Amino acid sequence: MERGITDGRGGTRAADARLGEAVGLAASIGVAIVHTAIFPLRARRPSTLLGEGQVEAARAAMAAQGVQVAVVDAALTPVQQRNLERAWGCKVIDRTGLILEIFGERARTKEGSLQVELAHLSYQRTRLVRSWTHLERQRGGFGFLGGPGESQIEIDRRLIDERIVKLKKELEQVRRTRGLHRKARTKVPYPVIALVGYTNAGKSTLFNALTGAGVYAQDQLFATLDPTMRAIRLPSGRTVILSDTVGFISELPTQLVEAFRATLEEVAAADIILHVRDMAHPDSAAQRADVLEVLNDLATGPDAALDETWEGRLIEVLNKTDLLEEPLPPIPGTVAVSALTGDGLETLRLLLDERLAASMVLEQITLAPEDGAGLAWLYQHGEVVEREDTEDGIHLSVRLSPANRDRFAGMDHVGSQGTGEGGIA
Repeated sequence: MERGITDGRGGTRAADARLGEAVGLAASIGVAIVHTAIFPLRARRPSTLLGEGQVEAARAAMAAQGVQVAVVDAALTPVQQRNLERAWGCKVIDRTGLILEIFGERARTKEGSLQVELAHLSYQRTRLVRSWTHLERQRGGFGFLGGPGESQIEIDRRLIDERIVKLKKELEQVRRTRGLHRKARTKVPYPVIALVGYTNAGKSTLFNALTGAGVYAQDQLFATLDPTMRAIRLPSGRTVILSDTVGFISELPTQLVEAFRATLEEVAAADIILHVRDMAHPDSAAQRADVLEVLNDLATGPDAALDETWEGRLIEVLNKTDLLEEPLPPIPGTVAVSALTGDGLETLRLLLDERLAASMVLEQITLAPEDGAGLAWLYQHGEVVEREDTEDGIHLSVRLSPANRDRFAGMDHVGSQGTGEGGIA
């Protein structure tokens, strides 16, 4: 396998680190790596991306190794892809195509499969100029199945367009369903904490460590594609919902950003966003910039999925500290952990409690002694700071979110007492 490693971000990422990521992407779907190369580019050639000498050097190396698939770690135009296939005599896929292949193999739920298919078709539609022999044929026909002289490429494009329309309708239904699920959670309601981060940063391992769940977690890129949610209890006794989401990556294909918008809506609805970072990775700073760029993109434009408050809801989790030679110095607004060994997880739980408590209001509530349902509700949905049981009732100091305060005030209580509705003083 020959790899042309280019840096689309103007050299902000080390070439060796970018090469390692590209190798990891290919290896994660079982591709055997037989050769790698780094090609610095002075300018991107419209016809082949690489220079003539680089194309020839790659051809000679691939011929010697019997390469069948070449992966170019850059976004290729359809013309560049076709010309490189002709020059090298093998199949060529670019970074976008490789990521789509990975997503297609890993998606498990119906929603994930729909999203991957839509992204793949949107990408493939632009590549019907490739040298497929069946596209050279002309096909006669009748009715709506293809008029006289309609070329195979036109038939393929029409079929793809029809499938894309159908997929978009199905995904719109998925969005509506997920919206109903979010509304159902707001009726409970539990705070939502979403895990985001660069792929292979350890999000699923952290998710498992916090929840005790058995979510698939491996040392490979894009091990998690479909969102997973679990309820957990924090030290205060507060119940929250933890959501594990798909990992980000530099130069995330536009098709995937759009197709996975429904999945990333879980991040938009989150009360807290945990940005999990791999602090042992040599390109950790660049990975952080990539994740923040994707989040910022989701917060801009007419169809913004995130509101402008997302930065205030973000906590950086500095993961994989067990792989560092020296401990990290304290960094405000962050927490250092090892999801694998458990170091720092209790500090993280306490920080989550503290952040959620900061958005709550302290209420003085008096309940009738027999109002067990109201008491249980307050313990489940709020944080009981102080409690005093007397003959005339149960006196509580409770931290509640504004939504829960209003909800409790509107509930029927058994002989509730106090100066406010629902026993809230």
